[in-house]
Amino acid sequence: MPKIIGIDIPGKKRVEYSLRYIYGVGLSRAQAIVRQAQIDPAKRADALTGEELTRITNLLQDGYVLEGDLRREVAQNIRRLISIGSYRGVRHRKGLPVRGQRTHTNARTRKGVRKTVGVVRGKEARAAVKSEAPAEAKAKTAAAPVKAAAAPAKAEPKAKVEPKAKAEAKT
Repeated sequence: MPKIIGIDIPGKKRVEYSLRYIYGVGLSRAQAIVRQAQIDPAKRADALTGEELTRITNLLQDGYVLEGDLRREVAQNIRRLISIGSYRGVRHRKGLPVRGQRTHTNARTRKGVRKTVGVVRGKEARAAVKSEAPAEAKAKTAAAPVKAAAAPAKAEPKAKVEPKAKAEAKT
């Protein structure tokens, strides 16, 4: 496995495809790099000489923002959008799709696993929910005595006291 810019690239693949393992290098950029470095595109990464690896490394370092720098730049851009309160920043903060995709259905990658809200349909599902509820209630009551001991006991509500003016008017 040859190492380019600190990243191991697969040696058994062609050079233009193994370069794609570097963050920030896609197919078209990899093909351009191979062309600029004057390397045979059919050559495997294991077959690259030290000089060819050096040419590829120099091209990548001089011409492109890659790996950690690129990740940092993207993260800073997202943080900037969030801090200025733009629509895209709000969507990032809420974890929703940013580029106008629908969310009524789909968008599960950004929204995560479904959280059922409302009615549970089906006898088996309802039974499962009912069996979970007492367990949660027991867990809450087990923690409740600690809070109850710390809080003072509530006094009974006082009888309603009428103002003097109203009391005198009635007599």
